[in-house]
Amino acid sequence: MNVQIVFVHGIRTSATMWRSQVAYLDEHGYSSTAVDLPGHGSRMHEDFTLHEALHTIDAAVRAAAEKGPVLLVGHSMGGLLSLTYAGGAQTPPVAGLVAAACTSLPRGAGLSAYRLLFRAVDSLPDRGMWITRRMLAATIPAENRADFAAGGYALDTQDAALRSLSTLDVATAVERIRIPLWFVNGQYDQLRANERLFQRLAPQAELIVVPRTTHLVTAMRPRVFNAVLELAIATIAQADAS
Repeated sequence: MNVQIVFVHGIRTSATMWRSQVAYLDEHGYSSTAVDLPGHGSRMHEDFTLHEALHTIDAAVRAAAEKGPVLLVGHSMGGLLSLTYAGGAQTPPVAGLVAAACTSLPRGAGLSAYRLLFRAVDSLPDRGMWITRRMLAATIPAENRADFAAGGYALDTQDAALRSLSTLDVATAVERIRIPLWFVNGQYDQLRANERLFQRLAPQAELIVVPRTTHLVTAMRPRVFNAVLELAIATIAQADAS
């Protein structure tokens, strides 16, 4: 059976952030699904809750699992949610997990500072979107630059989502994970804060650090990230065949 890929986006953005990955997989004959979490993208009108976010992932994973082994791929908040889901008390039908830009525990002073930063930016003219546009123009290749905004920015949801993340027990979940696991971080990603802790919690996991890349590793170096997906797909396919 062919490996099925399920993508989970980060905070503020939507399923559209995975456009280059989905296009690459389509071109190479792989089936994939990119979800919109509550309060994001096509579901901007909804309130964000952890229960509904995890239910969204579970529904997509179980639907994909009917067609083949599932590779779950999450970025930032989506990565933290995917780690929590894969390492839950009841083992879900996930055969492998790529967790990108999320090796930082969402709690304490770090999370508080992150929320304060988002609030400060949100108070600026145009809700600080001019900063976002400049940042993307300076770091993201032109062909991928529009992907993050294509589904709209969930500005009204971001603080509630960040607050919700503080209730996750990510460390316990990561420690429970026994499936193939890849942590993918940009060299200059601010969310590498607990990278060594995550490695200790999941010693079987592979850590891939992409040089000259920030938090937006999927869009800054899409060819490298797609190569990681190929590695994960091949690993799962080999295990499934044996």
